[in-house]
Amino acid sequence: QVQLVESGGGLVQPGGSLRLSCAASGSGFVINAMGWYRQAPGKQRELVATITSGGSTDYADSVKGRCTISRDNNKDTVYLQMNTPKPEDTAVYYCNVRVREIRPSRIKDYWGQGTQVTVSS
Repeated sequence: QVQLVESGGGLVQPGGSLRLSCAASGSGFVINAMGWYRQAPGKQRELVATITSGGSTDYADSVKGRCTISRDNNKDTVYLQMNTPKPEDTAVYYCNVRVREIRPSRIKDYWGQGTQVTVSS
């Protein structure tokens, strides 16, 4: 089992910055990819950014150049740095972790509880 704890959301002004964190804990697994998704009211959940165990990253076009995803493998933690946020970035942000569980051997996705990010002046 994997537990995910997110932090860093809240109210931020347009043009400001914020950093989201998501720490994974538990045992019996190896973390593969980590990522962030978001869901705005009335919209489907969408990818924001992902990072592989090797450090390769992928971003949604809407956040390229404004967001940076990173991870600390020693802490099993993934971060999302968002600069110059826009009101359209307002959403609930969810951490996603894809792990390889050892027993039974399988690939499984886990989701955080979500953290609200509101971009407003």
